[in-house]
Amino acid sequence: MNHQPVEGFSKLSKQRKIDWLISEYLSNDRSYEQILQQYWNNDPDLQKLHEEFSENTISNFYMPYGIAPNFLIDGKLLALPMAVEESSVVAAASKAAKFWLDKGGFKTTIINTKKLGHTHFILNIEPHKLQHFFNFKLKKKLFEATEDITANMRKRGGGILNIRLIDKTEEMPNYFQLKASFDTVDSMGANFINSCLEQFGKTLKEEVANEADFTQAEKDSLQVVMNILSNFTPDCIVRAEVSCPIDELKDDSGISNEEFAWKFKQAVNIAEIEPYRATTHNKGIMNGVDAVVIATGNDFRATEACAHAYASRNGKYSSLTHCTTDNGIFRFWIDLPISVGVVGGLTNLHPLVKFSLALLGKPSAQELMSILAVSGLAQNFGALRSLVTTGIQKGHMKMHLFNILNQFGATEEEKQHFVTYFKDKTVSHHEVIAELENLRSKK
Repeated sequence: MNHQPVEGFSKLSKQRKIDWLISEYLSNDRSYEQILQQYWNNDPDLQKLHEEFSENTISNFYMPYGIAPNFLIDGKLLALPMAVEESSVVAAASKAAKFWLDKGGFKTTIINTKKLGHTHFILNIEPHKLQHFFNFKLKKKLFEATEDITANMRKRGGGILNIRLIDKTEEMPNYFQLKASFDTVDSMGANFINSCLEQFGKTLKEEVANEADFTQAEKDSLQVVMNILSNFTPDCIVRAEVSCPIDELKDDSGISNEEFAWKFKQAVNIAEIEPYRATTHNKGIMNGVDAVVIATGNDFRATEACAHAYASRNGKYSSLTHCTTDNGIFRFWIDLPISVGVVGGLTNLHPLVKFSLALLGKPSAQELMSILAVSGLAQNFGALRSLVTTGIQKGHMKMHLFNILNQFGATEEEKQHFVTYFKDKTVSHHEVIAELENLRSKK
């Protein structure tokens, strides 16, 4: 079928959007409309709120919202909200939290909270001449021009921390940056940062145009390309860690404490040197981080991009977590760059986000950074613990069992049969199908 483009789709009503999609792409099968309507909220005001979060909304896409209890973080016992569809994530986090509960729990340290943004511009000028102009005239003007924008943030203890001129002309002809660092306190701060940067661009144009020491050719060469925050925040870092004597690392898999510690450390070391393993290793970390990020209304795409960029900061992709076993002490930690907020955005709008933040004791942005780092560390501990002992599939496939059974329309009676059947076996897709066919053939 040759589909036709549509004009003014965003201006159509929700019903007309659905009608067009069903007609154009779904062979006029109205059963798809029923699927969409099943996920509408019965409360029209709540449904309208959800629709206004995004563009061209025709339904809601639900994800399971689970709880991982028993997280002892800096002396506080918390239950973490996790919005995630992967079956083993909440279970693994909960198991890791319980493991460390009687060993002092998780300790965290906020290393820095600096966020960054840039005005990117092209100017055909000698770098030393531009640097002199920046040092003695422009920098002061930039702070002055943004005073109104930063007033409220400064009252809360934040604002623009510093502005630097960055010479990138060796990498790209005539390319410079105004690189600014910010403290946005409890907000993620994207709108605040971008507003400041856009004012930087305007002020830069005005001051260059009025600079008596610049030639007309230099003035005419200025092009402000863009003003935008960076989601790479290598100076917005939180550390989360666990530690205990190796002789307290009791594991129920049957291997000794010493062997467990040795194998665990080797697994982390492999992820530190082997990018193929590091990618999967860090993905597991972000399973835990993203689930809490989503549940608290923050931007999981930004946290993902930042974490993976940070993992590559030394020129080779590597593990975000590290492990030592010195002097009989097992220590496992993560340094996570992450920029999140607890005010603004969905935090004031989405009912479940409000619930999540209330559940966590209405944390500050720094406290949420700590919680997220702990969630990632716990997830990684749980995965590595399985990998170096029983293997990842035993626990993962048991959690996946109900997904397989639901695909084949299993009854509650059949599901209970399989819980018993796989009590001492490793779940496999093939074995589930074979046993289901056997069970149904007897009926």
